Amino acid sequence: MNSNRLLDLFCELVRIESPSRREAAMAGRCADELRSLGFEVRFDGSASQTGSDTGNLIAHLPGTAGGAIVLSAHMDTVQPCAGIEPVVEGGVVRSAGDTILSADDKAGVAAILEGVRSALEDGASRPDITVLLTTCEELHLLGAGALAEGELPAGAPCYVLDADGAPGTVIVGAPCHWALKARFSGRAAHAGVEPEKGASAIAMAAAAVGAMPLGRIDEATTANIGTISGGCATNVVPDACALAGECRSLFAERAGAQKAAMTAALKDAAARFGGAVEVEWTKSYDAVLYDEDDELVRGLSSAIRAAGLEPRFHRSGGGADANVLCARGVRAVTLGIGMTAFHSVDEHIAVADLEGSARLVEALIAEGARG
Repeated sequence: MNSNRLLDLFCELVRIESPSRREAAMAGRCADELRSLGFEVRFDGSASQTGSDTGNLIAHLPGTAGGAIVLSAHMDTVQPCAGIEPVVEGGVVRSAGDTILSADDKAGVAAILEGVRSALEDGASRPDITVLLTTCEELHLLGAGALAEGELPAGAPCYVLDADGAPGTVIVGAPCHWALKARFSGRAAHAGVEPEKGASAIAMAAAAVGAMPLGRIDEATTANIGTISGGCATNVVPDACALAGECRSLFAERAGAQKAAMTAALKDAAARFGGAVEVEWTKSYDAVLYDEDDELVRGLSSAIRAAGLEPRFHRSGGGADANVLCARGVRAVTLGIGMTAFHSVDEHIAVADLEGSARLVEALIAEGARG
């Protein structure tokens, strides 16, 4: 692993503006890098589903030994990401201005590209390597969700470099995600002349939210209401109000119970105020849950130690592309890469963690050749 080359590549990638649905420039740079390493690179047809200006990048390099692995990260970022200028101080990379750094997930992309390059330079035996770089991950995993069946090698482990926690962190659990939309209908009336003839949809929404179990429900389950909108004027009893929220859990039955409790609160509030409510739940992705003695996790632990890192097992409250891929039958697991304070202007990453992630990619390639 070439530390200077890795840092230069990471800083180059973060300067490429690539918010969700505008990943084409980033995809082009990654495609050039992979082609220079001998990969066959193509883009799938997912853009028509995601609305991105490019498809998911899928690259393949035949192995020199048995086995196959998939290395994955995502190319999109959250905002604000225009004009990112990385600054390296005291062994830490951060943004110079009022922007994110985009270590989420360009640190994962850089680690994959440098780790693969170093492994090829080393000349050791390697498995078939597939690199999957997705679009629109930050939009409820849309890019991975639009990946067609059969695009990845059957049975190959898929390592998704896209989590906080130092390199060596293995996300053995990540929750399912359900998105909620609800719309209350009441009766409009003049708020000063005859308010008793109205039925406030905003009051219904407020009562429903107040009655819901929200926040951390238990060690594996969370719920939130994120937006409420309604009404048209201060002198009109509002006849419409919409809200949106979510619930997550590592366990499907607990997610089901939380959905039921939230739905009941919505319906009870509408009935109490003499209105109605339409409730829509949409599943964004399924949960991922591995035992620490799972064969995939054991192989990961061996590679982590070979990279000079310490295995750490963690259950996350957030989803990643691995959630969608596992639902498709892919043996996918998310790995920590050291990104810190991501999705904020305080985002940063230690150079040592960039290096650790690249070494881990090398070790995963070596482990794949043995498997």
